[in-house]
Amino acid sequence: MRSPMFFPGVPAWTTRREAFDVLVARVVNDLAARWPAVASIEFATEDVPPSSPAQWEDHSNVLARLFPADRRRALADRIVVYRLPIMLRSTVDEAPKVVRRVLAERISHVLAIPPDELDDALS
Repeated sequence: MRSPMFFPGVPAWTTRREAFDVLVARVVNDLAARWPAVASIEFATEDVPPSSPAQWEDHSNVLARLFPADRRRALADRIVVYRLPIMLRSTVDEAPKVVRRVLAERISHVLAIPPDELDDALS
């Protein structure tokens, strides 16, 4: 069979990467609804972390990375979430909770709010 099995636009057509992007966007929107300052942070997703981690990072445990704002270059705070390390450490059912915890931990560094206070679901 040489034709697509699914038509574009149906849920089965969505790739794992796209589904992960939607998951991250949903968590960010939930947190931004409660804390408007979250909307000023830029978010991105990548499949894997770069092969050269920062000096202070343990390369085997990088699930997301925070890039602080650079006011001189007019760059906002940025958080990059890595899909494959998260998916390899969790099941499909646990992935939303893991993503939520990882994002809450990184956002808490930017906003100077404890992660448990930032997101009630973590308590």
